[in-house]
Amino acid sequence: MIRKAAAGDAAALAGLAAVTFPLACPPGASPEDIRLHLKRTLSKDRFAEYLADSKIAILVLDEDGRLDGYTLLVDRQPTDPDVLRALDGHRSVELSKCYVHPDHHGRGAAASLMRASLDWAAGQGAVSVWLGVNSENAKAIRFYEKSGFTRIGAKSFTLGDSVESDFILEYSLPPLG
Repeated sequence: MIRKAAAGDAAALAGLAAVTFPLACPPGASPEDIRLHLKRTLSKDRFAEYLADSKIAILVLDEDGRLDGYTLLVDRQPTDPDVLRALDGHRSVELSKCYVHPDHHGRGAAASLMRASLDWAAGQGAVSVWLGVNSENAKAIRFYEKSGFTRIGAKSFTLGDSVESDFILEYSLPPLG
């Protein structure tokens, strides 16, 4: 079942992030940079902040009370100049996070979460959905391209104390009506 996350899900989301985020990191990422990123952006307290923010939606794959995947969508104007330039000024929702527990890889869970996320963004009136993906994460890039995203630019991403290279991908939502 896919549902919108609730305040009580913060600890489970942080636990899931600790398992899934390292799998998406570039091969040369240091354990310390991964640990710092988890602490700074994917901790229980940070998830509690995200869940309290009216401009953020977290959708979860809930299997009998166990969270096996999540997406985090941000419905606000990006501040990164590279993203702003790539989006060319139109209204877009950011798919900030899209992770599925490795036990569910290849079982359609990520595709289901993606469909629900795109539907949510369309319901907000966005023209598109954008995301940043590490330029070395071939598996994720293939998944996003298979989902209909196209590369529109590049940007930097801070991982711990290191700066990584990301591609900016975008999915054009069909017009409402």
